[in-house]
Amino acid sequence: MKPTTREIVIFAMLGSVMYASKLIMEFAPNIHLIGVFTIAFTVVYRKKALYPIYIYVLMTGILNGFATWWIPYLYLWTVLWGAVMLLPVDMPKKLQPIVYMLVCAAHGFLYGTLYAPAQALLYGLSFQKMIAWIIAGLPFDCIHGVSNFFCGLLILPVISTLRLAERNSFADS
Repeated sequence: MKPTTREIVIFAMLGSVMYASKLIMEFAPNIHLIGVFTIAFTVVYRKKALYPIYIYVLMTGILNGFATWWIPYLYLWTVLWGAVMLLPVDMPKKLQPIVYMLVCAAHGFLYGTLYAPAQALLYGLSFQKMIAWIIAGLPFDCIHGVSNFFCGLLILPVISTLRLAERNSFADS
C-alpha cells in the first residue's frame, strides 16, 4: 500500500481539494462535499483513498486547531470509507448512482450518532446524556443526510474525472 512519489503528490492535492471544498461550503452548515470525495476516492483508489482522507483530516486539525471537536474526525471518515469498501467493486452501472447517494446520505444522517461516543468519552457523558446529545442534533443530521444525498449526484462525475486523469497520466508515462 506504499504510495509512489506520483501518488503522494496526487493524494496531497486531493486532500487539499477536500479541505478547500469544506472552506468554500462553510456558509451552509452541514452541507459539504467531503462525503462525495470520500466515496469517489475510495471507489477509484480503494485502500489508498485513506491517504487523501487523512491529509484532509490532518489539514483540518492544523488549520482549525487540534481541539476535542477534531478527535472524532480520526474515525468519522474512515467509517464512510469502510462502508464503500464493503460495496461490490463490479456493481451494475445502473445501481451505482443510487447506492453511492444512499451511502453518502446514510453517513450524513448518522453523523451525530457516530460523533456521540467520542463526545461521551471526552466529556464524561452518561449513556442517557449521550442519547440526549444525539436527539438534540437530529435536525442537523437531517440537513446533513438530505444534503449528502443530493451532493451525491456528483460522485459519479468525480469518479469519471479521476479515472480519466489516471488513464491519461499513464498514457503520458
